[in-house]
Amino acid sequence: MTVRSASPALDARIDRLRQLAHAEPRLEGVLLYGSWTLGEADAHSDIEAYLYVRDEELDTFDGRAFLEQLAPLELAYTNLYGILAVVFDDLMRGEFHLTAAGPGIDEVPTWQGMVHLPKPEQAVLLDRTGRLTSAARQLAPLSPPDPVATAQQLAGELANWTLMVGHVLARGETARGHAFLNTMVAPQQLKLCRLLRDSTDHWLTPSRALEADLPAADRERYTATTSAARESEVRTAARNSWSWSRELMAEAAERWRLQLPHALHDRIGGLLESRN
Repeated sequence: MTVRSASPALDARIDRLRQLAHAEPRLEGVLLYGSWTLGEADAHSDIEAYLYVRDEELDTFDGRAFLEQLAPLELAYTNLYGILAVVFDDLMRGEFHLTAAGPGIDEVPTWQGMVHLPKPEQAVLLDRTGRLTSAARQLAPLSPPDPVATAQQLAGELANWTLMVGHVLARGETARGHAFLNTMVAPQQLKLCRLLRDSTDHWLTPSRALEADLPAADRERYTATTSAARESEVRTAARNSWSWSRELMAEAAERWRLQLPHALHDRIGGLLESRN
């Protein structure tokens, strides 16, 4: 059965990718991931896929030329993660992993707990050997993170990165502190919050669908950890962030009997209060 999402343009592009893949003998398999495979795609979604190239053809396979058959490209480049990132002429984004089929398909089952493919046969657009479908089926069960080990790690991450924020703010690096709050502290904070609220469906990108997934009280606490990159505002956001982190960690400790270094946490709070 043909899958249809809330984005006819994305559906059409995926149909076209399936046709092109079957006509390209250098491809052994194609695997979609992301919002389309989860049934969450809309008009703003992108197309994300692994293109499994026959091992001996990888060095000569021209990914850009292949993708230009999907639609005209306004931009194509290899991003900082080694992924071929493209922008089509209708402003739809795309991310394509050009991967050797042999080791690449073998790696798919190791994604358990990170990637969820509830309907693996629909996510597989091409499979010439059966290997890819077999591997993708192992990602069909939803594998939530282990709460105790994960909460303990997140508590460590929050203390470590918040301490970093305190140090750079004490040095006078407001912009750097602002950046660390947003890129290093906030994702770990939202993961811990999701773990406590039993809302781990969007684990890899914990800010995704936050407005729908988390209670209003948590959304308000998260908002209080954000700010413009002005010194006084960043300092206030950092203190609010650490206060919320400590509350989340205390809740996790009570539920899962975590061991928390309270004296260290107090000292981090003191550093955030200091202006020296």
